[in-house]
Amino acid sequence: MKYSLLFPNQNLEYRKTSDLTVHDIGMDSVLLKLSEEKNEQTYITNVMKMITADPENARFRSDVFDDIYRNKKMREELLELLDKVDFLKEYGSYKHDNDHDPGVWDLLHRLEEINDYIESIGAIYRCLAEADIHSKGLLGLKKYVSDLYEDNGFEGLKKDIKNLRADTGNLKSVTVGINLNERFEASGIGLISINNKPFTRAKLVSHFMDKVSGKDIINDGTEWKGDYKFDEINAKGPLNDGKDFIPPVFSPLAMMSVMKVSEADDTTRTITNYMDKITDRMLSQTVKHLRNVLNKYTMLTVTDITDLMPEFIFYIRWAEYIEKMTEKGAAFCKPLAKDPSESEGSFSMESEGVYNIKLLAEHSGDAIGDIVTNRLDFSDEHTLYILTGANMGGKTTITQTIGQLFFIAQAGIYVPATKFEYVPVDDIFTHFPADEDKTMDLGRLGEECKRFKEIYELASEKSLMLLNETFSTTSFEEGYYIARDCSRAILRKGIRTIYNTHMHKLAMEIDSINDKEYKAKAASLVVKAEEGRRLYEVEVAPPKGLSYARDIAEKYGVTFEMLTK
Repeated sequence: MKYSLLFPNQNLEYRKTSDLTVHDIGMDSVLLKLSEEKNEQTYITNVMKMITADPENARFRSDVFDDIYRNKKMREELLELLDKVDFLKEYGSYKHDNDHDPGVWDLLHRLEEINDYIESIGAIYRCLAEADIHSKGLLGLKKYVSDLYEDNGFEGLKKDIKNLRADTGNLKSVTVGINLNERFEASGIGLISINNKPFTRAKLVSHFMDKVSGKDIINDGTEWKGDYKFDEINAKGPLNDGKDFIPPVFSPLAMMSVMKVSEADDTTRTITNYMDKITDRMLSQTVKHLRNVLNKYTMLTVTDITDLMPEFIFYIRWAEYIEKMTEKGAAFCKPLAKDPSESEGSFSMESEGVYNIKLLAEHSGDAIGDIVTNRLDFSDEHTLYILTGANMGGKTTITQTIGQLFFIAQAGIYVPATKFEYVPVDDIFTHFPADEDKTMDLGRLGEECKRFKEIYELASEKSLMLLNETFSTTSFEEGYYIARDCSRAILRKGIRTIYNTHMHKLAMEIDSINDKEYKAKAASLVVKAEEGRRLYEVEVAPPKGLSYARDIAEKYGVTFEMLTK
């Protein structure tokens, strides 16, 4: 089983949070800021979306991230390894074709691959040995790499590879001969010699024309006298539709045109395969020695190391982002995942100084210090929050914030808060309107009911549910009736929920929602305001008495004052 810094227990089952949920809680735009590389963005997003309620998994990741965040030098050294390891991952021998026995060039490539593998192991070994690490994940990796690095077999591998590279290091060039028929067409091609020095560069066309214009330049015999110089070529086969590198018969001028075509990997491979057949015979002893040594390491795979690099990148990109935001004045803290049995007083979340991470993009410099923070807890008494308050007072922002906290914390990353202790969730479900600016539409009610039923059936007492203006697209009485029943059903399952709504009556009648048979209880949460001024702070308190109709009227600018100003 491969070592992993993200999935320590590979028998755990994960749920995949939907793209819609990631968008609803505002994390899709944040994840794009972590890297400019598309493949890194995709990898980070996919890891974030895999959620498990196992607290040990969350703690494992959190400790690894803490080590990586604190050891900036280690991060920089790991990034230096990235290019080499990426090359191994993309071009390692496990991706070579297996339709023929490896020739000398395949063997040499494998030789260099194993050498890079050795250097990567050594670099990671030194990097971890010098860093101040305490996490189970990195300490385990340190032992894993240390055991590998100090293993007698590994020492033998290093010695073998070093000797082989010395033996093959003088293969620098080959000499190719072409036979011509009476029509000055090539009738055969063959490898003449393998040389320990590269040819020098020259302008091929002018050099060729100079040679053929004189009478005294034709060699007596076939022995090469070293008077022709080499011009680097890249050959792609426009001839024969590219099916063959060199056609059976072609003119020398046509060959020169081929020589000037841009480089192509497939042609390079074709040349190499051709050379293999001849070179294997000319270097029979070298090939035999290469095969004998490398066959001892046929089971060696570089993927154990290459697969770790994306996991390092996952942590490093987050560390870079948080470090940059912290330098601007943003507050982050290490989350603490707790087992349900450890939760004192039935608390399943305790937080302080929390804020929506999206706000960091909307504020810069000193303005980050102006971001309003909040504190909020989940417990048996506060399992379902009915969140009400003035329009544009921050209800959606705080609803997103709670989702972000769990989403980020369970990936092991520092969260936007000064304190966050929590029991992990098994998934995050959202029910947000497709367009908050649309007015009431009875035609959308059926779709809303259908969507709510789907996520309710998927959710468990370990889940997190975020409802934003759910059932607000119908008349107040109809919406209230449906919302009340759905709230009671949420409490029966004990799902941690934020229900952001304009239906103040729902919050006013909390007692009718709470059922003494259910351990979980609902509570009213309000966005504070003073004399009409939005404070963007929340508190557990009864609704302020503002009517649903008044908020809707303000939202669409149809109060008397707004219409007549």
